[in-house]
Amino acid sequence: MAIKGLRRLATLIGFGLLGAALMQELRKRPEDRRWHGKVGGAVPYDFRPPTWQRVKTTYWNPEDSDVVKDKVFGVGWDVNFGAVARKAGVA
Repeated sequence: MAIKGLRRLATLIGFGLLGAALMQELRKRPEDRRWHGKVGGAVPYDFRPPTWQRVKTTYWNPEDSDVVKDKVFGVGWDVNFGAVARKAGVA
C-alpha cells in the first residue's frame, strides 16, 4: 500500500510541476515565451522540440562531469550516462 501511495504522490507532484511550468510560460507575452526555464527557480523544464545535439549532450557526454542534467524535454532532470560511465572507469 505504501508504494502505491508514493507513486500517486509522485504523479501528483509531477503533474503539478508540469502545470506550473506551462502556466509560467503562458502568463508571458507571446513574444517573451521561450518554453524553457525553471519552476520556482529550482525545477527545470523544457518544452522546445528536442534536437539531436541536446539529446546527445544530455544523455551521453563523458566530458561533462555532471551526472544529473536538465530534461531534454519535459519537467525535471535526466541522467548523463556518459558521466556515469566515466566515473565508473568504463568510458
